[in-house]
Amino acid sequence: MSISLVAGLGNPGRDYAGTRHNLGWVVVDAFARRLGLAWQAVPRFDAEVARWDLAPGRTRWLVKPLTFMNDSGTALRSLASFHKVPTAGILAIHDDLTIELGRVKVSVTGSAGGHNGVASLLEHLGDGFVRYRLGIGPKEPPQMDLKDFVLGKFTPDQLIFINQNLDHYLNGLTLLLESGVAQAMNTLNRRDQNEPDQT
Repeated sequence: MSISLVAGLGNPGRDYAGTRHNLGWVVVDAFARRLGLAWQAVPRFDAEVARWDLAPGRTRWLVKPLTFMNDSGTALRSLASFHKVPTAGILAIHDDLTIELGRVKVSVTGSAGGHNGVASLLEHLGDGFVRYRLGIGPKEPPQMDLKDFVLGKFTPDQLIFINQNLDHYLNGLTLLLESGVAQAMNTLNRRDQNEPDQT
């Protein structure tokens, strides 16, 4: 199943810019820039959408739901229904607290793991969508409330690291879209000796 809908999860509004929970938006924005695509607000879907024409009759859509994170599934369900995209043809790019900052992993099934955006997708789409998981861990300090951590902003050093790491995120995403889930999982889910480490 080829992926037709690529969604970056995040929260709209200036207050959420630069927060850990919005890393999915950062990556999908950078991906759109790399491809030279323009975002367009589509109120009927409560989302910003960028059209990516791959070939005659073959279109892929980049999406940023403008619902808040915990209601991401409603926007994606509307878009998927309109474009007749099955759940297996949807890719969600989202932050993941269980993965260290700078690493990415690909998965297809599993629980939401406390992530409200993923929980909303599971509720409205069912399981089976592809997940491009961007590490934001570990939680520091460990006793910090989960919500406070994910809605907190990256430190200046972390932002520098993320910007330096953008090519790694985008190249992994390109591999996933061009070579498929199995190849991407085999390449990205193991620690690569050439993978950047936060120092």
